[in-house]
Amino acid sequence: MFNPSSRNIPIEKQAATLLFVDVQNYNARRDGGEYVGMSTAEQHEKFGYFFDIIERETIANMQKVQAACRASQVEVMYTVIESLTKDGRDRSLDYKITGFNVPRDSWDAQVLEAIAPADDEIVLSKTSSSVFISTNIDYVLRNLGTRYLVIAGFLTDQCIESAVRDACDLGYLVTLVTDACATLTPERQQNSLNAIKGYCRQVTTQDFLNELAAG
Repeated sequence: MFNPSSRNIPIEKQAATLLFVDVQNYNARRDGGEYVGMSTAEQHEKFGYFFDIIERETIANMQKVQAACRASQVEVMYTVIESLTKDGRDRSLDYKITGFNVPRDSWDAQVLEAIAPADDEIVLSKTSSSVFISTNIDYVLRNLGTRYLVIAGFLTDQCIESAVRDACDLGYLVTLVTDACATLTPERQQNSLNAIKGYCRQVTTQDFLNELAAG
């Protein structure tokens, strides 16, 4: 029976899945749909830190984690914000109020090219902050035999935090790769990591790569 007494244990590769959350054109590119209508100055004021950190560090770390998981035969999975309809009438109330609508099959809904899915990797479309609310990911993960869920993506204090908490409550051992996720300010990043450290194991990219290499 799977009954660990600590979150701070290495993953078992054959029972692990890496999940990238919302790393897509809509929000991870300067020309993505989330930023339509913004001037360069406005985008820099609101999202300057975010783009600086992801272009300088976060996406490169995601690529390293993705490559290492593939090499270790760890399942790699993706979730993207994407409506089931063109007009987004199926979106959650929260997404409607916020104004998020990524139409079905749109360019904005595609995973960022830098970590593009391989031919047989799973991509799930979601219309709520937590992937566990608006998709069948729990069903899919259990079918895959997943017990360890490794999470990276955007934004740390929004959709990542929701996924971490829900996955923990559903019985997964969660590992958050802290420098392979990001949010809008360093203060928000640290506050979120502090808030969810009781729900997950937190490791850096290099620590995770070392773990995979050792195992």
